Amino acid sequence: MLLETPLDPPCTPGPDKGRKTVNSILAAFPSCPIPEIARIGPTYRNWKAVILDYFDTSGASNGPTEATNGVSETTRRIARGFRNFTNYRLRCLFAAGGHRPYRRTTLNHR
Repeated sequence: MLLETPLDPPCTPGPDKGRKTVNSILAAFPSCPIPEIARIGPTYRNWKAVILDYFDTSGASNGPTEATNGVSETTRRIARGFRNFTNYRLRCLFAAGGHRPYRRTTLNHR
């Protein structure tokens, strides 16, 4: 049953075990007694290849890049008329935390 299946893919070691976990979860969707969960099963089956890619890339994510882009876009919206690109760039770096040299270490985003 789907509710008894552990749904924590980051704790699943390796692509083979990840594929097995995803396949067992996808197989459980049609028999789930909760109609909303049973109904979302086909959507997840359509996205199966993308979900399995998570395990092939060792859990890599573009989350940090999207977060930085969100800060830059917010800065662009509130900047309202920077005429000098250098000032705009510095403002984006300041907003995104680029002014803090102690944050230059490589992070492991897993």
